[in-house]
Amino acid sequence: MPRNVHLSDDGLSLTAQLSDTQSYRFHAIWLRDNALDAETRSPGNGQRLITLADIPADIHITAASWAGDQLKVTFAPEGKSVTFPANWLAAHAYDSPDARLAPGWTGPAITPWDSSNGTVTRAPLATLQSDAEALCTWLGAVENHGFALSTDGPTTSGALRDVVALFGYIRETNYGPLFEVRTEVNPTNLAFTGLGLQGHTDNPYRDPVPSLQLLYCLENSATGGESILIDGFRVAQKLHEEDPHGFDLLSHYCARFEYVGSDGVCLRSRVPMIELSPDGELRAIRFNNRSAAAITDVPFDHMQAYYAAYRRFGELVDDPANAVSYKMAPGECVVFDNMRLLHARTGYSGAGSRWLQGCYSDRDGLLSTLAALRAPKAEAAE
Repeated sequence: MPRNVHLSDDGLSLTAQLSDTQSYRFHAIWLRDNALDAETRSPGNGQRLITLADIPADIHITAASWAGDQLKVTFAPEGKSVTFPANWLAAHAYDSPDARLAPGWTGPAITPWDSSNGTVTRAPLATLQSDAEALCTWLGAVENHGFALSTDGPTTSGALRDVVALFGYIRETNYGPLFEVRTEVNPTNLAFTGLGLQGHTDNPYRDPVPSLQLLYCLENSATGGESILIDGFRVAQKLHEEDPHGFDLLSHYCARFEYVGSDGVCLRSRVPMIELSPDGELRAIRFNNRSAAAITDVPFDHMQAYYAAYRRFGELVDDPANAVSYKMAPGECVVFDNMRLLHARTGYSGAGSRWLQGCYSDRDGLLSTLAALRAPKAEAAE
């Protein structure tokens, strides 16, 4: 396909045709900073070898032309020429209409859900350990829906480590590398009782908060104790749909969280319940009534409305229409995004037993493993 390219603003930018119907503008400074040549980027790891100070402040483009699918660009005053593949430029284009997305939007990799479209993805642990394609699909479910379950694992203490090893590492906290979720005498946390628990995110008092949580079932013969998951992103979007002002209050003002449940531990954080990026993308939910401290960062004139929004958020969390529930079987492990999903459980009786082991991990490790698994497929498609 013949492609067009032309310079603008005395070479401070160019417009390149990347498809039959789409052209994009790129600034000279951006192109030079992102040059793909071996003098700018390490061939071994792709890391940048120069700083911005190494690029002349008066950088501009003197020539640009297509050779097949490669755009050759020459810069002055360096006299340096580099090439950019058309597909690379299309994947990194930043020239788009200012869409002004409504606060609470999510990217294409995330599908917010409620009970109408929440699906539980399950796969045997042995399959995940031996089949890269199955692992890729399973990790993709965690990225997209925020959770997935492994099944048919051993029912021995510490088996949880085998699940973490699929994608990353354990993040140790004051609860230890692994923690037990079962009834205790004089528990340090209400999670270690048979009480039902409202939907919540874990460790909101920690900064940074653990971004993944895993719960592995070793025993579950007690009556009750069903596990519940709620997509906090979808709950936040529903709040925005019915009360935009309330959404703005929960995302603008900081709540406070605190944990002082054991000797030598005093954890505190000051963060919004609904965390957004500067352009309104949903980044994280922090909701935990048990660990909420006194809210002191909301002005007097907004506190009444803030609490109304807080109450409504909790009502949406409690609404079965926004949840999926399941009863874990021994040998099953759920992995979920602790910065997005809230988890809960129904109460359970003293008859029988319910023993889960849990741990925390980090989402970046899971997403890194997923990207690496997908990379060979992307290369094969090119």
